[in-house]
Amino acid sequence: MAEELIIRAENSEVLLHVKKGHFATMHSHTNYFVDVTTQKMNLGEAKAVAKELAEGYRTKTIIDSILCIDGMEVVGTCIADELTQDNYMNINAKHPIYVLSPEYISNGQMMFRDNLLPMLVGKNVLVLAASVTTGKSALAAMDAINYYGGNVVGVAAIFATVGECDNHPVTSIFDPNDLGDYQSFKPNRCPFCSEGKKIEALVNSYGYSAL
Repeated sequence: MAEELIIRAENSEVLLHVKKGHFATMHSHTNYFVDVTTQKMNLGEAKAVAKELAEGYRTKTIIDSILCIDGMEVVGTCIADELTQDNYMNINAKHPIYVLSPEYISNGQMMFRDNLLPMLVGKNVLVLAASVTTGKSALAAMDAINYYGGNVVGVAAIFATVGECDNHPVTSIFDPNDLGDYQSFKPNRCPFCSEGKKIEALVNSYGYSAL
């Protein structure tokens, strides 16, 4: 059974639920599963996450659209609300912000219907993810934004192991320093597998499936 831990963000009420063990994601093996389920689906927690992430964009970043991946639409809506409030600190005050998510075609590529293109073409777009670890999902979102004529202005996530993605800064509430001994490996170089330790669960930003 994976060990469960709760970590509180510094100077914040945001909590991070994690499990420690041996887990497999689509792109890597890791010793932690970062569970952001309640932050994505509980309005109170989503508001707390949004308030923290919005701080990095209040005074210096014009945002027209927030592209939500990993099921982050509730948090994205709360960030848009934070950034558009009539406040002298908000450069986006009273400025409409669109909150959208991609459609995926059979090969996993992101696409957007014609009716959504006005929210992307020529717009300043923030990518919002639950977590950014290998960065592949965030990069796919950025590629899609560029393809449709948008301008990526940053990447935000609850948890991230990288400080930038394709030369764009990644803003996060938690990082590996909060976990202390966080490790991530390519599947064919996983020391846990070499030691014969079984994978406890398949994990991604949507959840945890025990094996």
